[in-house]
Amino acid sequence: MDQYESEICDGIFVPESALRQEQRRTKYGTLADLPDEELADPDELERVVYKQMWWPILRLPQQRWECPIRPNMDEDGRLDWGAFGTVDFDSYRPEHSKLRYKIQQLKERLKDLSGLLRLASDRIPGRTKYKIMGLVRTGVLDIGDIKDNAMYFLVESYLYAYRLKQRIEKLQAKSRKEQEAKVQELWASPGC
Repeated sequence: MDQYESEICDGIFVPESALRQEQRRTKYGTLADLPDEELADPDELERVVYKQMWWPILRLPQQRWECPIRPNMDEDGRLDWGAFGTVDFDSYRPEHSKLRYKIQQLKERLKDLSGLLRLASDRIPGRTKYKIMGLVRTGVLDIGDIKDNAMYFLVESYLYAYRLKQRIEKLQAKSRKEQEAKVQELWASPGC
């Protein structure tokens, strides 16, 4: 017989006592010596389980975080959107530089081109391709003298990548000079 049902005794229906209280069961269980208020929060238990499950993946190296703005986090690992969690984005954001943006775009193009060069180089067997690329780069051999289409494409792509690399180096030197000039101007100001 269930403990919450009424009883029938000698053919007489005896209702459940009003003093008897139903005990509510929690879906997470209880401990005898510990009150329910002190038990771990189900969200906290879930985080612990997920952390143990995904620990190998969480330990993998990740790309560098580029943004200098870090949101405030509370003790549970959630984002804190309170009044003290706000930030002044202009003070954290670096000044936009067209020169650095151009360098970044050229580096991306050079990275793509290097993959293309590897593919084209694999199609041509032997080591003479490197000698031909060196002769064309130094100006001893004209690119128009190359008759093989695959070799012509490889040398043309190589020269384009070589010019891109030189251009990136010049722009980086110019960017360094501009930054040094800004630092010198900052140190020369009367506030320092």
